[in-house]
Amino acid sequence: MLSFTDAQLDTWLATFLWPLFRILGMLMAAPLFGHRSTPTRVKIGLGVFIALIVAPTLPPPPAVAPGSWQGLLILVNQVLIGVAIGFTVRAAFAAADAAGEIIGLQMGLGFAAFFDPQSAGQSLVLARFLNMLAVLVFLAVNGHLLLLDILVESFRSLPVSPSLLAASGFRSVAGFGATIFAIGLQLALPLIAILLMTNLALGILTRSAPQLNIFAIGFPITLSVGLVALNLSLPYFALEFERMIRNSLEMATSVVKTFGP
Repeated sequence: MLSFTDAQLDTWLATFLWPLFRILGMLMAAPLFGHRSTPTRVKIGLGVFIALIVAPTLPPPPAVAPGSWQGLLILVNQVLIGVAIGFTVRAAFAAADAAGEIIGLQMGLGFAAFFDPQSAGQSLVLARFLNMLAVLVFLAVNGHLLLLDILVESFRSLPVSPSLLAASGFRSVAGFGATIFAIGLQLALPLIAILLMTNLALGILTRSAPQLNIFAIGFPITLSVGLVALNLSLPYFALEFERMIRNSLEMATSVVKTFGP
């Protein structure tokens, strides 16, 4: 008859449970995996599947009972690490959304908005378009596989331990998140410049010919120029999105290291 001790059961449970929560934290915050359109059962099933593969290859867990206060601290740490990895990569997609919002407002497409289930609010059509472009680039460069690789490597660079996470890791995540607006503005600057010159030309035209109805001709011209400029800029957007995604993946690796002692 087989018999197990409490220590053996705690070890087996901890070997699977703590990596699972780091994986689920990443899946909850990461782009594509954490989208609201992805069913919760799929996220949990994918997390369990990855944990079953990864857990046997990891170093032995600390000798801490999962149900103890120290075990709960380890559990919270694993969730925070996973969320930090996912949030860092998601920042690139937030920059694409910010660029789309800025360009859409300059083009006069501020009224073209619909409900976005991911943010639970109104989102401009152009912002969703650039976000979808960023998702396609993310899949094209195998970003989802690279993200999973970073997650698995994080167990080696930052093993499961009862020690507290370093504050420098949270500062790194906050600092990288602060670059969202700067990157989004940089992406939108070329189109902002083109639309600004278009508005200046319309202003000069109105001053030279006051009988023209600027409200009747200004909006179609601004919208047409913006769409043409956007069409010409799309190849460069794809290159910039690829660069941002690779930078965010490198930053996710650095964030994991800064959480260590």
